[in-house]
Amino acid sequence: MIINISSAKTIGIDAIIVTVEVDVSAGIGIHLVGLADAAVKESLLRTVTALQSVGFRIPGKKIVINLAPADMHKKGTGYDLPIAIGIIAASGQMELPEVENYLMLGELGLDASLRPITGALSAAEMAKKEGLKGCIFPKESAAEAVAFDGLEVYGAGNLIDVLKILANDPEAKDFLIKNDYNPLADGPGEKGYMDFSQIYGQTVAKRGLEIAAAGGHNIIMIGAPGSGKTSLAKALAGILPPMELEEAMIASKIYSAAGKRSAKIGLMRQRPFRAPHYSASLPAMVGGGAGDSIIPGEISLASGGVLFLDEFAQMPKSVMEALRGPIEDRKVVISRLHSKIVYPSSFILVAASNPCPCGYYGEKDRCTCTVGQRMNYLGRLSGPIMDRIDIQIWVHPVETGALLEGHRRASGKKAARIPAEETSAAVAARVIAAREIQKRRFGTAMTNAEMDARMMQKYCPLSDECEQILERVINKMGLSARAFSRIIKLARTIADLDASPDIQPPHILEAVSFRFLDKRNPM
Repeated sequence: MIINISSAKTIGIDAIIVTVEVDVSAGIGIHLVGLADAAVKESLLRTVTALQSVGFRIPGKKIVINLAPADMHKKGTGYDLPIAIGIIAASGQMELPEVENYLMLGELGLDASLRPITGALSAAEMAKKEGLKGCIFPKESAAEAVAFDGLEVYGAGNLIDVLKILANDPEAKDFLIKNDYNPLADGPGEKGYMDFSQIYGQTVAKRGLEIAAAGGHNIIMIGAPGSGKTSLAKALAGILPPMELEEAMIASKIYSAAGKRSAKIGLMRQRPFRAPHYSASLPAMVGGGAGDSIIPGEISLASGGVLFLDEFAQMPKSVMEALRGPIEDRKVVISRLHSKIVYPSSFILVAASNPCPCGYYGEKDRCTCTVGQRMNYLGRLSGPIMDRIDIQIWVHPVETGALLEGHRRASGKKAARIPAEETSAAVAARVIAAREIQKRRFGTAMTNAEMDARMMQKYCPLSDECEQILERVINKMGLSARAFSRIIKLARTIADLDASPDIQPPHILEAVSFRFLDKRNPM
């Protein structure tokens, strides 16, 4: 008797169907075929022990297990569960009427307990497309897969729970994961983010972050230690609008593939904020692994949110230059000898750097570096990288008076010398309004920073006065064609924040003011 059970293999953030075929016939031995790796082959002994631990026998016949398609390598331990169920059904030890209606993935322990697996969300999406009734996953992995209407997702704790589901046992309803959440319910300013009202001063930097959030623009902050660059970067995540359904789905699939979504219900509700150390390796940033089992790196885990790179000038040159393609293309392509994986990497880059080795250039007479040292330090930021960063801000330390005034106000004391700092909620309201304008313009959730040349010609017409200003700026600063387009995109976002249908000269001038590093001698 041949039993076919649906399972899945995750490649990147997408899954493809793997059919586990089990046949029990006259003969001797257990045979596993279908280009299975060592981890899958080892599952036979683990599966046999698990079956025996809950009272099932291994038939004294020939058992052939085929993982189809046979020309594709199978890796991991997620095939334990379908193999065990296939042996039970094919040997006739239990009647399982629903065995071919569900997709199954799960690693078995020797006591028949189920352990978490990666890629459950992608597998559930594929099961929905294939028209299957539902999915059965370990309970720690099932929660993340509840995102599709009309698809039953069960979370099982052990093999016996799975058998109850497949046998239509009334108790199986207890294992059904409820889809009763709104993945977009949470708004901006969630807990864990720095609030703008907690950052004193830094008016120019806050304005730059507001523009970056409104148009999805990359930003770099250069300033002395303690000037608030890290706090400002953390505050940016709190003014971003809630994720659209498509953004939440992509981000959740990336985290699912990386094994970082276990036991969390549904899609991601909060935009990711990733802040890897500046010494992170190239595979850690871009993603790496062998064959088609490539794990997403930090630039993919930040997709839909913020990638904060502190001490940007100290990063390895190879890692810094590897960001060029993902920043431009919004995706990263990782190639191996026999495979190629594409991961989304649509993030807002927030880079931070000191202006010189000692860190205090521009702060009165505190700098002890020579002109050559300063030039060499910022010279590590290559032209192609800086071309891809729309907003460049010099951040100065906050004056002591402003700090004391802010502390008095936070402590409940009277403080009237300076106005109260604007909250993240107030800034986020303007950002959301600008994003709504862009949604109506493009018909999708894309931002101004993602416009191509054709879209710029259509949505960013310039008056004669704006063109004259740009011409003078280009001639004076020696801008590249990419920097030229970045200024126009930035001006379009500033106009959206002003609810202006057209780009005006003040918008161009403000956009140009955020390009101080393009000067021939910024130091």
